[in-house]
Amino acid sequence: MFRRLFRFLFKGVIWFVILSVFWVLLYKWVPVPITPLMAIRYFEKQETQTLWKHDWVALENMSKHIQLAVICSEDQNFVNHHGFDIKAIEKAIDENKAGKRIRGASTISQQTAKNVFLWPQRSWLRKGLETYFTALIELCWSKRRIMEVYLNSIEMGNGVYGIEAASQYWFKKPASRLTQHEATAIAAILPNPRKYKASPPSSYIQSRKTWIIKQIVNYGHLSYNDEE
Repeated sequence: MFRRLFRFLFKGVIWFVILSVFWVLLYKWVPVPITPLMAIRYFEKQETQTLWKHDWVALENMSKHIQLAVICSEDQNFVNHHGFDIKAIEKAIDENKAGKRIRGASTISQQTAKNVFLWPQRSWLRKGLETYFTALIELCWSKRRIMEVYLNSIEMGNGVYGIEAASQYWFKKPASRLTQHEATAIAAILPNPRKYKASPPSSYIQSRKTWIIKQIVNYGHLSYNDEE
């Protein structure tokens, strides 16, 4: 009985690894058509939800302003780490132990893994799978691909997914033509894109925009370490 159970679990793990690697390799080249969060939001059928907006666009057709804005607001060490920002994790742990406002330390790679392959609710199982998929995409994808998938998949408004749909929704223009102020406005709402508006921005979003622009000035030129 025990051997049979062990054999079943062992085969299950092997098949999970094979299928997950295939899934990640597929998305190395194929646009992500739908994420678990998109499906969940669709079936929630909230009265305030807009029609589902999601248009895939290549990284080359995204303004560099939005790439810099999300890096400077979400993960300033993105191009250098291997999926996990150890210093940010240690700082978050120290601040949380000190009783300060609970803060996370998720990198763009982790957020991409969670958005594309997993569900949004927090649990130890999901966190473990997030760690696994983060390591996998860092191994199989370039930083440019991670950024491309991230900006095409995350929620950027109520029923709005990806930067092309967000750019059209908030500013009536393609993502390639976003200005710095427009890009920082979209980046500023990412902590809660269903609550905040990129246009017109509230005083809180305006203050976040100002902070992000300062970070962009300090960050300087964006260059992906593995770009070809």
